[in-house]
Amino acid sequence: MLLNLGHDLVLIYCHVIVGTSILYYVLDILVKTVAVIKSNKDTRYALDSIVTHDGMKLPCWALANLSSFRQKIGPDTYDQLDVIGIDEAQFFEDLYDFCCEAADRDGKTVIVAGLDGNYLRRSFGSVLDIIPLADSVMKLTARCELCGKRAFFTLRKTDETQTELIGGADVYMPVCRQHYVNGQVVIEATRSVLESQKLQCGSYT
Repeated sequence: MLLNLGHDLVLIYCHVIVGTSILYYVLDILVKTVAVIKSNKDTRYALDSIVTHDGMKLPCWALANLSSFRQKIGPDTYDQLDVIGIDEAQFFEDLYDFCCEAADRDGKTVIVAGLDGNYLRRSFGSVLDIIPLADSVMKLTARCELCGKRAFFTLRKTDETQTELIGGADVYMPVCRQHYVNGQVVIEATRSVLESQKLQCGSYT
């Protein structure tokens, strides 16, 4: 899927956007031909599109890995690309190698959007690894859903503990530092209460 936006090429060889969807940036950049990739793990709205929470759509390639992109799109079509956008970049294990090859060898403008940290505030995937490759890095934040301050962190609202858990507002909320810390305290207290109830129930059987 290609987007032909009909403007002069802007030479940004590797641009990293942390913490936001790639869609708005791709629509604003002045380029000729764009292909957008996302992880096929992201099936929240549509497999063949990037969809924002407010309903904006952008066609994309949903792939398990980036190394298959050239073969999927075809070598000739790949050579015609000016820009490659990668959304949900934290899910691609081969992110570093692909960005090196596309930007350094093939001369593509690569726009990468993804999360730098998970709900535990630890590095998530390879997004931080490609920052040394980037010509520019932009870290964007949402607003805390509880107080309206800048939200640098993500609070998981469910009790699942796996690192990769795809979800929207039903699973995650953006929060400031204060409400992240307070939220973790509440979550841990709730878990302790539930565990104690299980132990008490078990003692009666």
